[in-house]
Amino acid sequence: MSFVAKELKRLAGKAIHQHQMIKDGDHVLVAVSGGKDSMVLLWLLRERIRRIPIEYQITAVHIDPGFGFNSGSQMESFFIHHGFKYKVLRTDIGLKAHGPENKENPCFLCSRLRRKLLFQLASDFRCNKIAFGHNKDDLIETLFLNIFYGASISTMLPVQQLFNGTLSIIRPLYLLDENVVQRYADYMELPIIDLGCPSSVSTKREEIKTMLKIFYRSNKKIKGNIFHALKNVNTDYLL
Repeated sequence: MSFVAKELKRLAGKAIHQHQMIKDGDHVLVAVSGGKDSMVLLWLLRERIRRIPIEYQITAVHIDPGFGFNSGSQMESFFIHHGFKYKVLRTDIGLKAHGPENKENPCFLCSRLRRKLLFQLASDFRCNKIAFGHNKDDLIETLFLNIFYGASISTMLPVQQLFNGTLSIIRPLYLLDENVVQRYADYMELPIIDLGCPSSVSTKREEIKTMLKIFYRSNKKIKGNIFHALKNVNTDYLL
């Protein structure tokens, strides 16, 4: 096993164990966009079932946003070939989010509509957990997005309880650097499915990512310091 595979499994296992993300008898809906993070997460969660003393189910769900790149069929082929229990939903969410009346923030509407569908599917399949593939870089970028554009100091949580605890969102990859996830995806030769989103290279998140890379290059400790700051908040020195 390669170093990157060991590191990914170690940190994902640490995250799952520390936050009790997955328990015996859970049914986890894995949100699979087709990007490297969600593909790695899906692969990891099934592989983990074979080597731990608890039993849980996973159901892979892909929502095709309807940009005409036929991601639904590509994901369906992948799920069938590798024997995953799955659901592919073909929608026009992407087109609605990029409509003329919503030019300012299509990503927000697209995300909200997809999240609503995932909640409904979790209920339909009797899943008590939804797993997202957000990594350490995603959490840091979200912090700055919320500061710059949301006027709040907040980010995504490793575990988030919803609907009076009947459903939980979990993020098993939150301790992992994006480059580790990418290297594991390359090592496993996992396919990356293009959704065809016209905003994928021009989002506010991409602007934040570019800004942060400049700081990271200047000092290799900066990313770790920002991440640890999320757990070291001194409210006495906040307004």
